[in-house]
Amino acid sequence: MKARRSNDWGFPRWRDYGGGRAPEAQRLCDRHGCSEPGLCPAPKAPNKPDRWYFCEAHAAEYNRGWNYFDALSDAEAAEQAEAEQAGARAYERAKHWSWGEGDGSRSRAEMDALRLFDLPPDADEAAIKSAHRREAKDNHPDLNPGNPDAAKRFQAAQAAYEVLRVAAARRAEAAAKPAKQR
Repeated sequence: MKARRSNDWGFPRWRDYGGGRAPEAQRLCDRHGCSEPGLCPAPKAPNKPDRWYFCEAHAAEYNRGWNYFDALSDAEAAEQAEAEQAGARAYERAKHWSWGEGDGSRSRAEMDALRLFDLPPDADEAAIKSAHRREAKDNHPDLNPGNPDAAKRFQAAQAAYEVLRVAAARRAEAAAKPAKQR
């Protein structure tokens, strides 16, 4: 049978508001007797894909009583506990952090600014100020009249120094705050 066009389009509507379409079925909380929506998945057993779906209140209750070792046999639980004590599951730094430069304390904009001044990632404020003065002196428009490349390099050096200056001020402000306010 060929599909027909519905009468639900345009104005006036040809049927009552709220009629016609059934509401979507919503998963209920898996806790017996609860009629709230089950939006929070919780594992049924360690390392298994099966999940319970609880409402927020029952998920919190379930998590308070969750014991990872309950579903394991005594031998598996002992092996798992021993491996965790030995540090076999110790956390290590993510591999992608080693792709960048520096120790991760500087932003990408700061690293770009340091690269413009040919400075290492751990350069201190004195080295930054010295490199900025050198760049500004070499490329100042008053000393290089009519040289658009020097003017661009001067502007880039000014912007890079501003990025580094603001970041240093922000770090100093954060270090000056008492530990309670952090």
